[in-house]
Amino acid sequence: MRDIASCFNEYATNVADSSCSGSSNLACLSPNLIPSIQNTVTCLYKTKLSTQKQLLITVTWCKNLMGQGLSINVGDNPSSAALKVSTNSRLFQKKKGSRVFESGNSKIKIFWDLSTAKYEAGPEPITGFYVMVMADSELGLLLGDMAKEVATKKFRTSIPVAQFSLVSRREHFSGNTLYSTKAQFCHTGAAHDILIRCSGEDEGLKYPVLSVCIDKKKVIRVKRLRWNFRGNHTIFVDGLLVDMMWDVHDWFFNPASRQAVFMFRTRSGLDSRLWLEEKLLQKEQERIEFSLLIYACKSP
Repeated sequence: MRDIASCFNEYATNVADSSCSGSSNLACLSPNLIPSIQNTVTCLYKTKLSTQKQLLITVTWCKNLMGQGLSINVGDNPSSAALKVSTNSRLFQKKKGSRVFESGNSKIKIFWDLSTAKYEAGPEPITGFYVMVMADSELGLLLGDMAKEVATKKFRTSIPVAQFSLVSRREHFSGNTLYSTKAQFCHTGAAHDILIRCSGEDEGLKYPVLSVCIDKKKVIRVKRLRWNFRGNHTIFVDGLLVDMMWDVHDWFFNPASRQAVFMFRTRSGLDSRLWLEEKLLQKEQERIEFSLLIYACKSP
């Protein structure tokens, strides 16, 4: 009997398939090559309040030579940030505080504390921080390992917590052609390690090859990338069909730009499910789609 991934698309690759593991994974690993530097991470969250009002909250973490920073915007225009925080110890900084403003017809209040935040290589803190966004007396967004504990202490009375989901995540990298990140394709799924590499040297090839690994399993391999600079492939992850698309045209034909784009996008329930009972169909229609965009700037 054919597995469910092959029933949807005969070219879909199942991440859980044991045939993806083994010695072939070594092509994805490169102990001598340091991954590119992650400069910016932008996350878009959709919040649904008890009044059925929906808000879009954009959270951006950045890192440059001047230090690290955070910006938050509530509304449809992510370019007009309502909060900007610099964590640079040498210049103006405000690692802890609150901000009140209005967005549309909603009263927004933001609480944050990055004073004990711990970072790895990227601009996004890992532990020791919290960010809370309150909209119309509801907690519309909780980020950080300290968020729930702080919310309990700060608001002694019961404060309703709205439903919020991560809709998209955009990451900017600069450096070589090795990109390492993580992604959670659905709210109830696990976080998966993603490794993207564009090189053929380790395989003794003279032409570049695109390799994509998820949890150390090679799921995509594109030969002669110079002529296959745009394309797509389907992956089966956590019971979902995920379309992976790439565009590396400017790497080869536009030296002034030297930018490439990689995108992972989950399919909607109607696109990925061929047969569903009525109750399951309703749940699939309510499921939030997710996309991960990687903007890769290749150094000369």
